[in-house]
Amino acid sequence: MEETIITSVQNARIKHVVALQQKSSLRREEGLFVVEGQREIEHCIACGYEIVEMFSRSEEQSSHHTPHTTVVTPQVYEKMAYRGSTEGIIAVAKVKDHSLSSLLTPHSSLLETQNPLIVVLESVEKPGNLGAILRTAEAAGVNAVIVCDPLTDLYNPNLIRASIGGVFSVPVAVCDSKACIAFLKERGIRILTAQLQDSYEYYDYNMRRATAIVMGTESTGLTDQWREAADVHIRIPMLGRLDSLNVSVSAAILMYEAVRQRNSKYQTFNSVM
Repeated sequence: MEETIITSVQNARIKHVVALQQKSSLRREEGLFVVEGQREIEHCIACGYEIVEMFSRSEEQSSHHTPHTTVVTPQVYEKMAYRGSTEGIIAVAKVKDHSLSSLLTPHSSLLETQNPLIVVLESVEKPGNLGAILRTAEAAGVNAVIVCDPLTDLYNPNLIRASIGGVFSVPVAVCDSKACIAFLKERGIRILTAQLQDSYEYYDYNMRRATAIVMGTESTGLTDQWREAADVHIRIPMLGRLDSLNVSVSAAILMYEAVRQRNSKYQTFNSVM
């Protein structure tokens, strides 16, 4: 049977992929998103995502044997692709459940860990920052990331790219701040809010216990409900003229302080709580 190649950018399926790349409202409505690149698609599949259809550039050979694969011309592929170098392969996949209850499924790392480490992000706006935090969370072995009152969706192409697939493998929940606070309190997870005012330096707090590190936006920081819910306020010392770091950098510093403490043979800090 002769293989059909899509040659027109006006093809309805091609226009649908382009719309999914560009419109978060369509991604939410249809529960679909786009993944580009061999590595990202393989990681997506390995993490249990369902692929709906796959497109490959005409001169490329997909390593995934699936009846959903469609060949397109280089010109059509260029129209579909959000970024340049993606090994000539694009897939459409179904989103996963990101409710708080999704973190409590059987065999979840959150349930199986006595002292989980959670990162909470309130109203982080830039997809690249959220993606970078998820990438670091994957590397640091964080048990879950909870995104509160989000200003971007998890399947934004820039977020997927910045996370290098971390968005697929790190358990992620999306909810409002009130629900998240109740979730943490019910489970005895200590809340550490990163803020400059009325705070301890981050390395003086014991992060070996069940801990949630809470970060706000760079422009306004955390809202009062998080400041009031916190068990401890922590800060990263600012020794220069600027008074803040990029939120993804701040989150990385705090995550790896938890890693340092949890993997240290000796307690080298004085716990404030």
